[in-house]
Amino acid sequence: MSAERLAPGARVPGENSPEAPSRGELSQEPLRVKRLHPEARVPVRAHDGDAGLDLHAVEALTLAPGARAMVPTGIAVAIPHGQAGLVLPRSGLAAKRGIALVNAPGLIDAGYRGELRVLLLNTDRDEPCEIAAGDRIAQLVLIRVELPATIEVAELDDSERGSGGFGSSGN
Repeated sequence: MSAERLAPGARVPGENSPEAPSRGELSQEPLRVKRLHPEARVPVRAHDGDAGLDLHAVEALTLAPGARAMVPTGIAVAIPHGQAGLVLPRSGLAAKRGIALVNAPGLIDAGYRGELRVLLLNTDRDEPCEIAAGDRIAQLVLIRVELPATIEVAELDDSERGSGGFGSSGN
């Protein structure tokens, strides 16, 4: 027997019970989450309709000014085939504490089953930043992805833009 259960506030599609909690109507199969650490938190949406699932630090750390650290979340996920996970910054963490994600967005492929870790950077030049266990440090957004086959060609079709990039469209 499987030990699967929905995170608090999540609903299964088609669940019409008026007493069912709501954190947004789920439109696909549930995201399966495995706790790798007893204190890890299963990600949930903060408000109805939010795209992002909050990711939490599983342990405390201090980020020195200008320092970066790989912060464990204590969870692993099974992203459904045909989707990918984007790890994105939390705007409040950036605005209030100067914390950024080094590789934003971070990409999680559907086949990855290891621990989700978030690479944080303290952009403050003077003050260290304390991250407590349980702090929301990033958000996970699932997106549908196209998985086309690739073929090598001798020439590409012309386009209006052509090969212009890196500022070629003006200020």
